[in-house]
Amino acid sequence: MKAAYFERHGGPEVVRYGDLPDPEAGPGEIVLDIHAASVNGADWKVLAGRYAELDDFPYVLGRDFSGTVAALGAGVDEFAPGDAVFGVCAPGQEGTYAEKIAMRSELCAPKPDRLSHVDAAALALIGLTAVVSIEDTLKLRAGEKILIQGGAGGVAGFAIQFAKHIGARVVATCSARNIDYVSGLGADEVVDYNAVDFTQAVSDCDAVFETVGGDVAERSFAVLKPGGRAAFIASGSTAPQPPRDDVTSLRPRVGRDRPHLERILELHEAGAVTVPEVTRFGLADAAAALATSAARHLRGKLVLEIR
Repeated sequence: MKAAYFERHGGPEVVRYGDLPDPEAGPGEIVLDIHAASVNGADWKVLAGRYAELDDFPYVLGRDFSGTVAALGAGVDEFAPGDAVFGVCAPGQEGTYAEKIAMRSELCAPKPDRLSHVDAAALALIGLTAVVSIEDTLKLRAGEKILIQGGAGGVAGFAIQFAKHIGARVVATCSARNIDYVSGLGADEVVDYNAVDFTQAVSDCDAVFETVGGDVAERSFAVLKPGGRAAFIASGSTAPQPPRDDVTSLRPRVGRDRPHLERILELHEAGAVTVPEVTRFGLADAAAALATSAARHLRGKLVLEIR
């Protein structure tokens, strides 16, 4: 199979495109022919060795995909070869920057015919992350006010729409060039983070969903009302320590399972969320896609078209 892979840590320049062995399905697994895979913000960090120093090379990045079932492992009976599915790899597994992958069948869900492979891949991990963060972790309720940081990104854009669907008042931050895009997602108020200090422009929030990290994360506590809570997905494996004792700091535990994938489809089919703006790359251009992601000025979602 063709794959984009790397054999040492570094920047996008170390990514290679070539042939690797086809995977085989173990018990409880399926082999999938990948049609599209998304590029996530974590990918370039894995490439750079920011999370851990890998030693199992060649290494293939990628955590979510859409494709068709190619082969079944022992014990799998809910799918048949040719079925269209989308899914997210188990924590610790990657490998969707390739024509094929073997993974546990319960981490896949049937893909509706009306949803393209590119769109399904674009929704998979961002939708799962947003649903777990907004619904399961923050437990956002109608009438509450939430600040969503980095509103033009894939996860934040899904979260804006989901929060509006719940009935919350949504404030989002982004750069000036993305204000119209973020407003179009449903944000009630949009703050240009380059022109305005959000801690001066926003206050009395019941919740914050923080997707940027760094200093932005630390300062996000300032906009919470007493008793407020904040969820952080860009500050490592643990939530930052709040500088005040009247708020709660949370790190969503983004597990992988079919019910959450089905929840994403339910929200999309109800019109509660739309597919983000998608920028497409070929698998052979994965290095360019990673460079775009690492620059952190993208809007919506990057997707590799593999078939």
